[in-house]
Amino acid sequence: MSALQSMPGKGQAAEAYDTVVVGAGFAGMYMLHRLRGLGLSVRVFEQGSGVGGTWYWNRYPGARCDVESMQYSYSFSDELQQEWDWSERYAPQPEILRYANHVADRFNLRSDIQFNTRVEQAVFDESTNIWQVATSDGRTVTAKFVVLATGCLSNARVPDIKGLDRFKGHVYHTGHWPHEPIDFTGLRVGVIGTGSSGIQSVPVIAEQARHLTVFQRTPNYSIPARNAILTEQERQKFRQNYPEIRRFAREEAKNGIYTDLPDRGALDDGDNERRARYEQRWQHGGLTFMSVYNNLALDQAANDTAADFVRDKIAEIVKDPATAKLLQPTTYPIGTKRICIDTDYFKTFNRPNVTLVDIKSDPIEEILPNAVRAGAKDYEIDALVLATGFDAMTGSVAKIDISGRQGQTLNQKWTEGPKTHLGLMSAGFPNLFIITGPGSPSVLSNMIVSIEQHVDWIADCIAYMRDRGFEAMEATKDAEDKWVAHVNEVAYTTLYPQANSWYMGANIPGKPRIFMPYIGGVGPYRQICNDIAAKGYEGFAMTAATRPQKMPLSDRRVG
Repeated sequence: MSALQSMPGKGQAAEAYDTVVVGAGFAGMYMLHRLRGLGLSVRVFEQGSGVGGTWYWNRYPGARCDVESMQYSYSFSDELQQEWDWSERYAPQPEILRYANHVADRFNLRSDIQFNTRVEQAVFDESTNIWQVATSDGRTVTAKFVVLATGCLSNARVPDIKGLDRFKGHVYHTGHWPHEPIDFTGLRVGVIGTGSSGIQSVPVIAEQARHLTVFQRTPNYSIPARNAILTEQERQKFRQNYPEIRRFAREEAKNGIYTDLPDRGALDDGDNERRARYEQRWQHGGLTFMSVYNNLALDQAANDTAADFVRDKIAEIVKDPATAKLLQPTTYPIGTKRICIDTDYFKTFNRPNVTLVDIKSDPIEEILPNAVRAGAKDYEIDALVLATGFDAMTGSVAKIDISGRQGQTLNQKWTEGPKTHLGLMSAGFPNLFIITGPGSPSVLSNMIVSIEQHVDWIADCIAYMRDRGFEAMEATKDAEDKWVAHVNEVAYTTLYPQANSWYMGANIPGKPRIFMPYIGGVGPYRQICNDIAAKGYEGFAMTAATRPQKMPLSDRRVG
């Protein structure tokens, strides 16, 4: 039986759209807005009951963005960026979710979004150049284009630990947190994982819990956020400078964040000057710590100076020397895993009700009905928090059964690692676009900057095809192979591949180790994409329509 024949809902009249968008996070909402502007019919399918994507799902204690609020926001509408009042330097999750809902209401997006619906299968019909899309409600719709706005950090990873299903207390995952508040008062709580979500949640949980046990496999570098309430003067200063801030983030900043660009390497300064520069950034707080010097990601000796500074800070903050040593990363260069920002994370380990367990030397053996057993010792707990991250960049795409030309599935093609051209399309899957996919700056950048760039490129591409009578477009295998090689070539000029990070897929057992994001920088990447579009989408094969098409595409809609 062919993939097409096995589609759910066969025999029913399928609703037809110009474009199906999967996901109603920041990428999906803006994609809907842009495609509407082209006069196209669009249906967005969202598995959650509301908009917001990662900020809909990640409601754990202490959740907030690691990019400053005034920059982690849409730039496509000046009215929107002028009218919204961010309350803090780093917005907490509830505020970001309110912002997402405000955007959905302001631009009347909800009428084209179907909530509580998963896309389970998408099959390309080569005879018609149409995608047939099956959803969890048993229906099938058709579309000329499918856009995957599924997010890079939305497929929560639940670890395979013996006995987890027998635990008698509540188990929570930071990436799939309940919508109602969770009160840990008086409870013994265990947290497994010390990535960003663990680092953000541990200080908050520690204030409530009777006792908190943190199970750490690999320590992380973390910089204080120095979060604070934003004043109206600060907001206005930012708003007045938005044109330059947005231009800089798109064109000059490597990571899409507005900050001072470094003019020297770490070893160009003497010890005292270098330490003063690190201290200034430590006191300022935030991700820009890694922008003190221009060679921290390139040169091991330079990187060591920054890593040593942070390790010294941990030793100063944490009173117990043995605990401090466990919290000091030593096995990978600073910044090669996504650097974290925190509020009193290291200080939390000075609390008498907090215990750190090193599961690198004493691995978790099993979960008992009321305890975690590690290193032949039982740590009694009443509630368990899994801060174990995500199957990043590819996990949410892999959950959809996508079949392209000749019935090949995307999962089959990506068995040895994701292959795309520009992170936007994969050869053999016509008219299937991926927003911030593997092979693009994506998670190495301010995601909103990268999302807007991809959405604009995709919308312009679809308009180009419509205006010139093209029916299908796909990446060529040659262009894709060259881009994958380039992504890896650039990655290996840096220190990043030295770390077993989720950038490499190292947190998922059996996942191929390949550096997934493009590290060449947001500005250069944007220019590459623009140049390719200017050359008639060089590296992409276009198929002309076999019959005249009406304008716009949505004139052909049925149902």
